Amino acid sequence: MLLNDSALLTEAHRPADTSVEILEVTVGQLLVDRAATHADTLALVGTRHGDHAPVRLTYAELLDEALRVATALRTMVEPGAYVAIWAPNVVEWPVIEYGAALAGVVLVALNPVLRAGELDYAIGHSGAQVLLHADRSREYDMSTVAQDLAAHHPGLTRISLSDRERWRSDVVDPRVLVEAPTDPDAVVMLQYTSGTTSTPKGVVLRHRSLVNVARLTLDAVGVERGAVAVNPLPMFHTAACVIGTLGPLWTGGTVVLVEQFDPRTVLGLLRAESASVLFYVPAVLSAIIEAQRGSDAPAPQLAVVMGGASTVTARMIADARELFGASVINLYGMTELSPVVSATRPDDTQDDQVETVGRPLPQVECKIVDPVTGESCACDETGEICARGYQRFVEYLDDPDATAGTIDADGFVHTGDLGAMDARGYLRITGRLKEMIIRGGENIAPAEIETCLARHPSVLSATVVGLPDERLGEVVAAVITVRGDEPVDLREQLVAHVREHLSPHKCPTRWFIGDELPVTPTGKVRKFELVSRLGRGEFGELPDT
Repeated sequence: MLLNDSALLTEAHRPADTSVEILEVTVGQLLVDRAATHADTLALVGTRHGDHAPVRLTYAELLDEALRVATALRTMVEPGAYVAIWAPNVVEWPVIEYGAALAGVVLVALNPVLRAGELDYAIGHSGAQVLLHADRSREYDMSTVAQDLAAHHPGLTRISLSDRERWRSDVVDPRVLVEAPTDPDAVVMLQYTSGTTSTPKGVVLRHRSLVNVARLTLDAVGVERGAVAVNPLPMFHTAACVIGTLGPLWTGGTVVLVEQFDPRTVLGLLRAESASVLFYVPAVLSAIIEAQRGSDAPAPQLAVVMGGASTVTARMIADARELFGASVINLYGMTELSPVVSATRPDDTQDDQVETVGRPLPQVECKIVDPVTGESCACDETGEICARGYQRFVEYLDDPDATAGTIDADGFVHTGDLGAMDARGYLRITGRLKEMIIRGGENIAPAEIETCLARHPSVLSATVVGLPDERLGEVVAAVITVRGDEPVDLREQLVAHVREHLSPHKCPTRWFIGDELPVTPTGKVRKFELVSRLGRGEFGELPDT
């Protein structure tokens, strides 16, 4: 159906906008098409594994490299096999991503900081038959870890990216292109969740989901055809290998891949490559803003700065807009939804850009439900965010119970995120269902308090959790990272600030100062671990004066 954005909803349930068609193509087919229509256009800029040599590939060259990878993979495994990549952001990563798609194998995307036990779990759980790995990432000796791992997995073929002749064929077998997958419903990638509360789950994703989420996200936020995009986000995550890679592929643009994040390096690349798009998570964007403020060089002028993953403060959005002249786009989603559900748009009001995560993308049906009854909530009422559409994941690998607990009988994915939808269909995130603080019978969403605290001039970041309390069950606690020198009366200032903007029961009763919080690989605070560390007295508490 064609949605009229002026029509108001009567409940927090927004039907899918079906006015934009879904592309029925695979990742490999999209690359082949772009190589045909944009053969001489620069497709990929980055550094090579090992020697850090700069690489610049046109679309014709990128397809040729991918076909060489596909040729090599087809000599090792059958279509449908799982092939893992364990590497930082080197150009081999997207080349192998495309090669795996053309070969019809499933790419297992692994975080390069995984320690031996974590890597062993992922390889064993996925059943990967091939591990393509870097030798090092920063100071981490990945080669030794991979060698030790292979000794415990006799069926695993381990190949270092340094052994180019093994994972990249000298010649292209013409049958690879002829026999490349054409079914967009086929599985193409396995992503592991961050695992904040349990063993990581393997999220199985289809070609159709990845191609269309990337396409519809970039179209929705107004990225121009041929745009140059700088990607400093880790490739093992869908934000980078889907939105940051397949998005520019759709637009016929250029990806500038950053091997190791450094804000000054990113600023230099934005200037040198005349980039107009920057992908971010809040920690990355904050560091880039601070680096630009400390630089004498002019700020690069951008068209779109797009990202999400955690709370994006009003101050950060305003700073990025002021420095870079960009539309700052706030995305919301999860790996299980490939990964974007909604996005703000460049023509949204300032309030909507700051306070919401926009409207769902085309072809996404979204609703807010009561976590207990499962019924749709009223507009502006807090509940669990649920979504369904083409981008839904297939399953959690070998975990039917977890799959059934996330995808309901009607096909909706239950995100575990708390939010509200207004009558226009705009989403506002208020917290995580499992992070809900219950204080004396009152449900409190941490994100609402975190957003409020982030507006205080002395607060660089704020994380809110529930701590056990004999009388109330839980009390609200805040861990603050201070901007600049800590005011003597910081606690009094923060209490007054929260009480000015939120109901009294939402005001934290315990306040802590902390600089290094436990985080997941994607930058989200591990709140369960933070609570444990608070209980052990590892953070200084502001006294009640």
